[in-house]
Amino acid sequence: MGIWLHVLQSLLNPGVLLYLLFGVVIGSFLGGLPGLTATMGIAILTPITFWFSPEKGFAMLIGVWNSAIWAGGLTAILVNTPGTPASIATTFDGFALTKLGKAKLALQINTVFSVFGGLFSTLILIVAAFPLAKLAIKFGPAEYFMLGLFGLTMMISVSGNSLTKGALMGFAGLLVSTIGLDPILAAKRFTFGITDLLMGVSFIPVMIGMFGVGEVLYQISVSKSDDFIERDENASDKPIDLGKDHLTLKMIWEMGPLAFLMAAVATVVGAIPAAGGDIASIICWGQAKRLSRHPEKYGKGSEEGLATSCIANNGVLGGALTTMLTLGIPGDAATAIMIGSLMMYGMQPGPRMFVENKEFVITIMLLMIFANIIILLYGLLTTKASIKLLSVKKQFIWVTVLILCIVGSFALNNSMFDVVVMLIAGFLGFFMKRMDYAPGPFILGLLLGKIIESNLRRALSLTQGSYSFLLTHPIVIVLEVLIILALIGPLVKKLRNGRKAVA
Repeated sequence: MGIWLHVLQSLLNPGVLLYLLFGVVIGSFLGGLPGLTATMGIAILTPITFWFSPEKGFAMLIGVWNSAIWAGGLTAILVNTPGTPASIATTFDGFALTKLGKAKLALQINTVFSVFGGLFSTLILIVAAFPLAKLAIKFGPAEYFMLGLFGLTMMISVSGNSLTKGALMGFAGLLVSTIGLDPILAAKRFTFGITDLLMGVSFIPVMIGMFGVGEVLYQISVSKSDDFIERDENASDKPIDLGKDHLTLKMIWEMGPLAFLMAAVATVVGAIPAAGGDIASIICWGQAKRLSRHPEKYGKGSEEGLATSCIANNGVLGGALTTMLTLGIPGDAATAIMIGSLMMYGMQPGPRMFVENKEFVITIMLLMIFANIIILLYGLLTTKASIKLLSVKKQFIWVTVLILCIVGSFALNNSMFDVVVMLIAGFLGFFMKRMDYAPGPFILGLLLGKIIESNLRRALSLTQGSYSFLLTHPIVIVLEVLIILALIGPLVKKLRNGRKAVA
């Protein structure tokens, strides 16, 4: 308990709270403007955070992450356009409430229940992380090899309509991860005489390029108007009436039991590598509809339906952090960047972090709680002002993002080579999006490549070159089964849909 009080006291420093508040404000803009995702915000701001202490740097990143996911629901509710992928299910009932003249109520539900989901999953993180870390510290090279492979497989399996495209991107990321010095023998590989490649392709510039520059280039290519938010065809051009209805304690109490259940589901889904808020929100919305006393209201302006999707949006974050901190495996693209950030600070996510950097693990947990409290106050106070997001011009956002991408990439190592890598990754990200190739598997392949390779080679050295560990380690066998299920799941679903279409 003493260490918790010590960390709490250090976080109550006005400087740390100011950076957290700044992150929340920035995140509200990033999440509230379609295309400017939480992942993009974290990728762009990560290089800037290296100028600060780890506490202040992560305060900003966690503020951006939580706030952007919450703010994605604002435009989903107001104009039927999700600000982030996690807010897709928010459009199902959120926009219907706006058309019924209950936009204010919908925005308040979004804020209160997003915060509830975030706080619930954070409490699960606090309770579960330390026991899981004690279990994970028993993992050997074989388990970590298969765990890395499992994380990559999960990202591939949910990367879009094409399993083949996802697999190609994951394999491409693995190939790029081999550039630089061999992790075991320190021999040069694919450096082509370029000294800047000796340490491999820097992860952060690639992330900034693909999620920052790539997204801006894509939006420029498909832009139809000067307004950043192009309204859904079902949305009216008339000024939005917030209405007089507001969220009451009675409504919160009535939705309480279902809220706790859906928050638990979202947390579990978030802990599965690559299963993000978009998947969780759709699962929770569907399950809530099945359990509801009034399923006929879902999709037509159900306050309960909106609440469950909002809970899921932020409820996955604690689960994703649990996987990241205890196993060192990213739960989604945002936590993948955070792993890179921790490495830049000299910390290695995983069970050893709970021993070597226990205070910082607790710091992250408490920052999650503080971030949600700030979002609750900020969200309720800015309900009316959120409509102003609809008038933001694209050119201003595009130029700002591009400048931050260039400055951030250069600031990493004061190297123009990182800027070149970022720009190349940006153009690759643009073409990948145009051709419907998800960047997620590529990024995860790049991040997990060295983990997968080094642990495979260590496992082989321990067994004198034998692959017997694939059949003798219980945890490895369980992960192998999960990998097979993850790969055949989309294929089975495709076959079922094909049969239904024929029928």
